[in-house]
Amino acid sequence: MRVLKVFLGLFFINLTLFAQTDTNPAVWSHEVHKLSDTEYELVFTGKIMDGWHVYSQFTAEGGSLPSEFTFEKAGQDYELVGGTEESETIKEYSDVFEVEETFFKKEAIFTQKIKLLKPDVRQVTVNLFYQICKEVCIPKDQVFEVSLDGGDFVADTKTLDDRSVALGESLKLDLKNKELLNQGGLVDSEGKSNLWMIFGLGFLGGLIALLTPCVFPMIPLTVSFFTKQSQNKSKGIANAVLYGLFIVMIYFLLSLPFHLFNSVDSQILNTIATNIWLNVFFFVIFVFFAFSFFGYYELTLPSSWANKMDSASSKVGGGLGIFFMALTLAIVSFSCTGPILGGLLGSTTLAEGNVATNLTMGMVGFGLALALPFALFAMFPAWLHSLPKSGGWMTTVKVVLGFLELALAFKFLSNADLVGNWGVFKREIFIGIWVVLFVLMTLYLFGVFRFPHDGPRKNLSPSRKMVGLLSFAFSVYLVLGLFHVTNLKLLSGFPPPSFYSIVETESDCPLGLDCFKDFEEGVAYAKEVNKPILLDFTGWACVNCRKMEENVWSDASVYPILKDEYVLISLYVDDRKELPEDQKFDFKFDSGRIKSIENVGQKWGTFQTVNFNAASQPYYVLMTPDMEILNDAVQYVDVETYQKWLKSGLEKHQLSMNK
Repeated sequence: MRVLKVFLGLFFINLTLFAQTDTNPAVWSHEVHKLSDTEYELVFTGKIMDGWHVYSQFTAEGGSLPSEFTFEKAGQDYELVGGTEESETIKEYSDVFEVEETFFKKEAIFTQKIKLLKPDVRQVTVNLFYQICKEVCIPKDQVFEVSLDGGDFVADTKTLDDRSVALGESLKLDLKNKELLNQGGLVDSEGKSNLWMIFGLGFLGGLIALLTPCVFPMIPLTVSFFTKQSQNKSKGIANAVLYGLFIVMIYFLLSLPFHLFNSVDSQILNTIATNIWLNVFFFVIFVFFAFSFFGYYELTLPSSWANKMDSASSKVGGGLGIFFMALTLAIVSFSCTGPILGGLLGSTTLAEGNVATNLTMGMVGFGLALALPFALFAMFPAWLHSLPKSGGWMTTVKVVLGFLELALAFKFLSNADLVGNWGVFKREIFIGIWVVLFVLMTLYLFGVFRFPHDGPRKNLSPSRKMVGLLSFAFSVYLVLGLFHVTNLKLLSGFPPPSFYSIVETESDCPLGLDCFKDFEEGVAYAKEVNKPILLDFTGWACVNCRKMEENVWSDASVYPILKDEYVLISLYVDDRKELPEDQKFDFKFDSGRIKSIENVGQKWGTFQTVNFNAASQPYYVLMTPDMEILNDAVQYVDVETYQKWLKSGLEKHQLSMNK
């Protein structure tokens, strides 16, 4: 119980630090000093809470982020006279970044002179980005609305032109029975299971990390330390359990900063996950990780970090010393765990739902798997004799992970290709690359070639042969899918959709269905044929959308209904295809926020948010051509639920026609 109290106490202390993001540790104010009819001095003052510090604009590169001012309309309404001056700062050497950092404590004062270019300018907007730190660092934005003449600041509201107003109004639908959309709640059988799937992936990643040369040899050494150094067996077990709890806590805390990135814009998570260049960045990072697993270089955090944590664990002792021991393990094992954690981060961006929540679940799963052996072997030390000896098999584990990292890397490159409409990584190209990767992995496992860090040639172990056979079988499965002998349902959602093919297809819609990719065109056709509408909010990089299409829509009980009874309108909210100039416009939300609509995805994403108050995909709505909602909205569901939902929509459409 005492061990649990220590863990929970430290957990809530750290959680409290992050909770302080809601109560800013720095309070800002501003003053205006008039120097002449056209010149002013702007003074920005931050009062900083005890223990916190804010970084200077001129802190050394390679360290924490500097403060940065953005003066809106500078060069247009006014010009800056000189640079932004600062009050007295403190300089200290950072052992973490190994640079001398410059920062403020208690108070930060910034001064900037401006000269008006237009005599009628009476207000200035200034944005400050800064980082405020204690045990953690929090990025912050501060907006200064400065009135030069002492009057009230009048918000600079953007005026929409007539075309923007008209196009914006055309996005809004006059929906009937809108309350049906959420009757009984939105049906999404994937929501909670996604979290457990991410937790399971994290747990699996932790188990794999245990088998790497950075972690595996640490198990008997650490367990022996606790059992031999403790006064009695129960004390040793308690210390080992506490050590495991601290490991879980450390990986949990690593996920907390991602919760800071949730934004007011409901489309932000979708925008991040489907951003072309972010996907390309992930591709490069995963290739980099893969080649580290292949043994061409080592990924390590600064050795000074591990040395300081190790030194702290021996000096402090007790529960805090055990915490530093756990932190030392996290640091020294980074060369093996880092790429696996990178894979976990990548998986959370591919999964549906809140990226930060997914990552937290994955990190907790990873930490739990990593921590379990230390507690279990301390309780049952005799089990240590059954552990396999360290050896070349751990190198094999790293190489296999390297091939898996490469396979995942090409998924991100495929996302960028789909969203950007490049037309390069078509379905066959993507599957072909995976075939090559898994054939190479098979050849490696059977000893046909080796990597730089492989040891002397030895007879292949049964387990290595078994994994090699599995890799070969998977390669065959991919080849059969490449030639359409199998449908690759086991991989649904990962390869590009079947209609994104190098072979010319009759339809550019899922499963060869007829569909419209413009809402107004689809509605016009539905009126012509007097059929209800299946409105499908989807995305090129949406994994669950592909799963629904390949596993549910393709079912014999669902496909005929989609093909014959409904008009399908598929709107891709992540399509980055630029709109024609005469179709670009600014949309003003009820909150007053104005969003520029410049590409297809922005248009349909805003359309979904405004009319259906939703921002996730897949998202399905049944409606009549006269804008009458027929049923509740659904997302990721099973075949039976989806079929009943479609049939219910048909019955209600028939009733509405008979009125």
